[in-house]
Amino acid sequence: MKGRFLAVDWGTTNRRVFVVGEDGTVEHTERDDHGVVKVGREGFGREAAAIRRRLGDLPMLCAGMVGSDRGWADAGYVPCPARIEDLAVALRWIEPGRTAIVPGLSFEGEGRVDTMRGEEVQFLGAVAARQVPATALLAQPGTHCKWAHVTDGAITRFTTAITGEMFALLRDHSLLVGQIDRPAEDDAAFLAGVERSRSPDLLAHLFGVRADVLLGRRPREESASYASGLLIGADVAAHAAGARAFILAGPELGRLYARAIAAFGGESTIVDSHAAFVAGIRLIWGLVE
Repeated sequence: MKGRFLAVDWGTTNRRVFVVGEDGTVEHTERDDHGVVKVGREGFGREAAAIRRRLGDLPMLCAGMVGSDRGWADAGYVPCPARIEDLAVALRWIEPGRTAIVPGLSFEGEGRVDTMRGEEVQFLGAVAARQVPATALLAQPGTHCKWAHVTDGAITRFTTAITGEMFALLRDHSLLVGQIDRPAEDDAAFLAGVERSRSPDLLAHLFGVRADVLLGRRPREESASYASGLLIGADVAAHAAGARAFILAGPELGRLYARAIAAFGGESTIVDSHAAFVAGIRLIWGLVE
């Protein structure tokens, strides 16, 4: 497919829309909270029409949770190993030639199974745009942190860790409600949590976030950073200790992961995840016959 089109990174809680020009440049972008949960299964057609009214009556290529069993239509999964060409041939068309959804990826091996939706476009887009090497360890932190191994331009295996979701659950639904009441900072308390995460008893250390404050060992204001250090440290220890990793994230979260990777003897580079998504979605659209 050629010409201008709309690219939509449609997640669970948020959505970002890009107007991609004929030469591949981003002419306009907007972000809102009209994610899958808010839109609801019956609302996607109306939302797509509203996007077109605002930004132009253009073809639309969507990726992310919009292609899940809770989204517009189930776009299925492409099994690993997978290249960007595999995504292009497996698009789920809502309206032929006009509206399509990128499938997710699945992995089965090492005695486990895993899935991703949306991150595959960013990972393979980063490779295509030469933001990362064709063989590398890639990470996308967030609610569900993805660790992907890319070999010769193909995603060969990946792991999902619910790191960000665990932090949110502790903050909103645990005995730490009211104690973890601010964003985590890249500070001494965060690094102390990373160091503590070297010990395998993570569940006990998380209870210790409360006990430290009760017994005057740590100021309450440091709790969020310390708890974040415990969780991110455990995540990094399992997947990137001593490794070279490329982190697709915004600067704040990317910096936390970079500090944790360094603490575990590794190296990292932060990559612009939005640029990676645009590179991937452009390439997929260009491969469609």
